[in-house]
Amino acid sequence: MKNFGIGFLTGLAGYVLAAFFSYYLTGKFSSNVHDRSVESSMTSAFVFGPIGFILAFIGGYLWAKHKL
Repeated sequence: MKNFGIGFLTGLAGYVLAAFFSYYLTGKFSSNVHDRSVESSMTSAFVFGPIGFILAFIGGYLWAKHKL
């Protein structure tokens, strides 16, 4: 259970970091002129944020399992 908790916390951190960076990069490099901010927020919240959560969760869980 402790490994799952550490994985979950690292997953939350991964979500926040991935969403922040994808919001910035999507806003900077998007060719969409009319609603760039909406595209950036939706892409970061629903695409790259969950991907960051999953990858960070797996990494944190495996790290905790190996370390503890």
